[in-house]
Amino acid sequence: MLSKKVTSSIKDQELIQLRRQQMIKGAVSLFKEKGFHRTTTREIAKASGFSIGTLYEYIRTKEDILYLVCDSIYECVRDRMESAFDLQAGSADKLVEAVRSYFLLMDEMQDEVMIMYQEMKSLTKEAREYVLQREKEMVSMLERVITNSVETPMTRADVTLIANNIFIQGQMWSFRRWMLQKDFTISTYIEKQIDYLLKGLHAAGNAMPKLG
Repeated sequence: MLSKKVTSSIKDQELIQLRRQQMIKGAVSLFKEKGFHRTTTREIAKASGFSIGTLYEYIRTKEDILYLVCDSIYECVRDRMESAFDLQAGSADKLVEAVRSYFLLMDEMQDEVMIMYQEMKSLTKEAREYVLQREKEMVSMLERVITNSVETPMTRADVTLIANNIFIQGQMWSFRRWMLQKDFTISTYIEKQIDYLLKGLHAAGNAMPKLG
């Protein structure tokens, strides 16, 4: 995890986790309002509820906080996906449950997702590669669920494309919600996307989701 590469002078791991969660929460609200570059570490410290001196006991640079925001997003996504997905056995119900859970998480974390993609250019090459690797892990989990939930064998390319479509459709709610909310609630958006997914699976070589 990238967060392990963000050094701290504090040895208490529980305290590190607590303080960094406070930083992430404070930073997200500021980055949303002002952007990464216009936000100062002093402002982040204040929003986090402690002094600038305390802030620097847990991170080295402002970029470290952006790393932690990205890491936190993917940890939440992974945890939610692992709890919702049955990676060993699947059915149409399991696939629908997994997609719904992922979309709901994207709704809950829409501000964090927007910030991550808006400010990704501010990350170092190493950090950008890390974010891309975490995305690949998430898409790979979706691929396994799809493969285990479809009766007819599908090509690797088809499975990969469908998994990426699901991944992006979840994030699209964050990027385009200002427009989509004119016609959809998160619930109706999810049901429409699931309906399109199941119809698409049926059309892709008559690949039928398993009834479970």
